Amino acid sequence: MKKLLALAILVSLGMGNAAMVFAAEKTVLSAGAEQTVDNDKQQAKNEKKKKSEKIKPVKDKYEYINMAWWKQFNDDILNDYIIKAVENNKDLKMATLTIDEYYQNVITQRAGELPQLQAGFLPGYGGIMDHEAGSFLLPIIASYELDLFGKNHNKTTAIRKLYESSILDEQAAYISIASSVGTVYINIVKLDAMIDLQEDIVDLRKEIFEIMSVSNAEGIVSTSDLVKANQSYISGVADLTDLKKERTKLLHQLAVLTGDSPNNIEEYKRIDYRELAFSGLIPEFVSSDIIMKRPDYMKAEKMLEKAGIDVRVARKEMLPTINLGGMMFFNATNLGSLFTTSNMLWGFGGGLIQPLFMGGKLRANLKAKKIAYERSLKNYEKVNLTSIQEVNDSLVSINMDKEKLSRQKKIQELEKKDFAMSQTKFAQGVIAKLDLNQLEENLLNINKTVYSSEFDCMIDYISLYKATAAQNI
Repeated sequence: MKKLLALAILVSLGMGNAAMVFAAEKTVLSAGAEQTVDNDKQQAKNEKKKKSEKIKPVKDKYEYINMAWWKQFNDDILNDYIIKAVENNKDLKMATLTIDEYYQNVITQRAGELPQLQAGFLPGYGGIMDHEAGSFLLPIIASYELDLFGKNHNKTTAIRKLYESSILDEQAAYISIASSVGTVYINIVKLDAMIDLQEDIVDLRKEIFEIMSVSNAEGIVSTSDLVKANQSYISGVADLTDLKKERTKLLHQLAVLTGDSPNNIEEYKRIDYRELAFSGLIPEFVSSDIIMKRPDYMKAEKMLEKAGIDVRVARKEMLPTINLGGMMFFNATNLGSLFTTSNMLWGFGGGLIQPLFMGGKLRANLKAKKIAYERSLKNYEKVNLTSIQEVNDSLVSINMDKEKLSRQKKIQELEKKDFAMSQTKFAQGVIAKLDLNQLEENLLNINKTVYSSEFDCMIDYISLYKATAAQNI
């Protein structure tokens, strides 16, 4: 009887593994298998060469953002905000958690390459006619899919590519957040300058309006000119309000970027706008090696490699699946004799499953993976072109804005000389106070333009920093 049970177990193992699946797939086993094995050997060689190129997460996240570059602004307050963002930004926390999630997916998939062992305990009670008895059953089941063609290993490698891509996403996130913090901070300092100068303009326009009010009362200035002066004053106050509103919104953004509550913006310090200066050297061109080290470029490369692996896996789905398995049962009416050999049944076996007819599923899957590979290839080419474009755009912006700033500074110098001469004329009584105020407003507007261009150049530098992935260039 025990022999029959053991034979039944063995047959059940074989039946589970050797059953034919009738569906419509045309597969040439000999040539297909041989070609797949050759491809695997070549892939194994390529992977061995790239083993040292595997991407791993870094423990020191400051390696991503290159803090030495930010120190070229000579602003400790800016550096503190970037450090605060690295430590507290919520998007960066999520990017790190995503890496951990993908790593667990790698472990899960890699488990499919290993043997599986399961055990259970089944106590029960039953009877036949007048005979009733309790029994204890302890099944132990082992199974293993023989990865002869490397399909499961390829699946693990594909999941690992996603894991490595998530590391590159994290790097890109850190660079992006650091760039955003720097850009927002500089725009806030820029608005500090604009507000400071605009307040001086508003004071001048108010003084002009008051002088013209007196002159209008004496019949020297027309009512039309007085109305225009009042409109200019009101417009200046409205512009000042808009600038303050924009600065408050940017302070809210800075708070969120640094992982803080927007309610704390009153505590946010910044450097005096007259002291902020960039001391770094900006190159005239950027090497292509810099572009190839951008995280989005490397991610596109990883996804292209994954798409190629997915194609190989789809081909191997048409090849036989070879399974090995074994079972062992301990069955007794009492626990004391459960593990005796007289109460043990065992069996092991193996089987082969070859898809014959699947309604076109496997062939369609292979075509879909090939299409996905072509899409990944086009995306890789697009990222390459986009990377070059972003670097070139940044360099062009830097050169053009620096040239514009140079011209504006020349105009500023001329305006300063003109105003100095006007002050002399006013002291000599040649021109009126009203004329001097209008000339001073012109100088303040020129100063606003120069400061705006200076900060725009700094933002251009940050754009180049981001386009080159925070690398030393």
